[in-house]
Amino acid sequence: MYLTIERKKEIFKKFGKSEFDTGSIEGQIALFTERITHLTEHMKENRKDFATERSLVLLVGKRRRLLDYLVKIDINRYRAVIKELGIRK
Repeated sequence: MYLTIERKKEIFKKFGKSEFDTGSIEGQIALFTERITHLTEHMKENRKDFATERSLVLLVGKRRRLLDYLVKIDINRYRAVIKELGIRK
């Protein structure tokens, strides 16, 4: 699998409070971003994989909703996450 347990812990440690803080908004956004980049690369090679395309669209929507929620809660945390992950709206 492309996303190992160690990689997930590393993502949550970097963006959350600890490697076990899987519920933080920043950690979830970072994890979704990692999955989105992997699926995007897969879609470049397999253009007719419609199940993956649907999953990619759903993930982007989930990440967008989390980012919108983070804007409402704390704009500074939102800006920090956007800058660190390189996401643009």
